[in-house]
Order: sequence, then structure tokens, then C-alpha cells
Amino acid sequence: MIQLFFPWLLIVLPLPLLIYWLAPSKFNAQQSALRVPFLADLADNQSVKIAIPNRYRLWLAAIAWTLLVLAAARPQWLGEPIEQAMSGRDLMLAVDLSASMQEQDFILNKQAVDRLTAIKAIATNFIERRVGDRLGLILFGTQAYLQTPLTFDRKTVSTLLNESAIGLAGDNTAIGDAIGLAVKRLRNESTNSRVLILLTDGANTAGEVSPLKAAELAAANHLKIYTIGIGADEMLVGGFFGYRKVNPSADLDEKMLIKIAESTGGYYYRAKNIDELNNIYMRLDELEPVEKEKQYFRPRRELYFMPLAAVLALAGLLFWRKTL
Repeated sequence: MIQLFFPWLLIVLPLPLLIYWLAPSKFNAQQSALRVPFLADLADNQSVKIAIPNRYRLWLAAIAWTLLVLAAARPQWLGEPIEQAMSGRDLMLAVDLSASMQEQDFILNKQAVDRLTAIKAIATNFIERRVGDRLGLILFGTQAYLQTPLTFDRKTVSTLLNESAIGLAGDNTAIGDAIGLAVKRLRNESTNSRVLILLTDGANTAGEVSPLKAAELAAANHLKIYTIGIGADEMLVGGFFGYRKVNPSADLDEKMLIKIAESTGGYYYRAKNIDELNNIYMRLDELEPVEKEKQYFRPRRELYFMPLAAVLALAGLLFWRKTL
């Protein structure tokens, strides 16, 4: 449908008629002549008079004035209502990019992949399901970086997560700094729920803030943290004397991750393989469900340039007729 953004401007449509009716019809010969567009030349052998425009020009002038007022009223085309789910939740993902994330102890599509690749495969689907949430992305290693500010653009968050690489933020693990950065970005947001999902495969080995101190700050600012420990607890490694079993997650500090989650009202999960990681994200969907209530918006397209272009065309036509 089409609507006018300033419909009250239509009240000026009769303004030329009011001026025509109220203005004096004659001027004394001593008064200066005034040349007005769209009116005939002021000419008379006996006295100076305002010549009345012929009917053709009068109609063109009336149409031009109407189109000019219509353009000023700013017509707009409104599209069909588009449904949007708005949850009022801010959800931040913090992903570990330390050197230990290159351990290939996950199986994806029957191939051994590193831990970060497994996270990308599962987290991308999770991000796509979070319709209505504002999502953000923190990448951390030796330092913590805000890769994506809070946004409704889930595609951008997925793209930047998939473009991340191991070692991009350094080889160590600054879990406390990652939590502190999330608190800083979320503390002033006026939302109903603030959630941080932190994925790591090790212990805190870098950073300026201890993880437990950062968790206290998170709890004070009503930030709920879900921690996920990544990595298998057993894998076969080939050697000179054959294969032997090792624990690739020996450095994972589960006690710390449990304390972080419990102190903020969240939960700790252990992901030893792709299926467990996927189940964790499904569980998070249940704990932090997407809002069911819908909001709507209608796309707008400005149309004022159409009557304005018609006015310019009519003005050009009147000028051309006048010069004939």
C-alpha cells in the first residue's frame, strides 16, 4: 500500500486559490510591475493589468502545484509485514584459538579433524537457530578479542567464526580475559538475559584477570556462563613400538570450568566427540529457548521523486510554451 509520511501538508493545496481570491485584482499604473511564472506578460495599451492565464496553462500550473505538494508530503510504498522473533537476549560465544585446539581428536564425516573445525561445524548450526537473539563472538588465545559485536546478523557471526584460525590470538589460553571482555561488552546492555558460552580445551595460562575473579564480575552483572570443555579423553598415538593410548585433554581444567559456570547460574558440559558437542548445543537451545512472541516490520520505499520529476517535466513544458 501507499501512504503519506506528512499527510498534513495536503492542507496547503488550496493556497493558490486563496491567494488568487484575496489578492487585489488591479494595480495602479504607478506601481511596479511584477513578473510571475505561469502568468501572461503584463501588457496593455491603456493600463498595467495582471493578465489571467489561459485555461491550458492554468490547468498545467494546477497539476504542477498538486504534484509539488504531493512530493513534499513524502509518499511511501509499504510492503507486506515481515515477521521477526525478538527474544531480548544477548548471547556471546567465546571460542578458544590456542595452539592445543589443533589436536585432531574429533571425527567429522569419518575423518579426523581438529577441535576448532569440530566447533565450527556444530556452532554454525546453533547460530542459525538463534533467531531473535543478538549474537556476538569473542576469540581468545594469549589475548581476547571481540571479533563480532552484538548483532542480529547471524550470517556475519557464522562467517567470522568459520574464518577464524588456530593461533590467531596467540598460543596460550586467557580464559579470564575472555570472560572479562564479555562482561565489559554486555554489562550496559538493557536486555532480559545475558548469556556467555565459553568453549576451551585447556587451563588458564595467560591474561591479566583470573577466571574465577572474572566469573564473580559476571555474576555481579547478571551474566550467565555456560562452559564447555573440548577434547577426547582417550586416543591412540602411533610410536616406534606401535600404538599407545594417551589422554589428549590432560591439561583441561574441569574444576575451574565447573566453578565458573556454577557461580554464574550456568552449567558445565564436557564434549569428547562430535555427537556430545551437538547434544550440548541442543541442550543449550532448551535452557535458553528462542522467544516465541513475534514482532513485525514493513519495508518502506520512498516515492517522492516520482511526483517531483513530473513537476520538473511540467515546468519545462510551460517554459518551452512560453518561449514559442
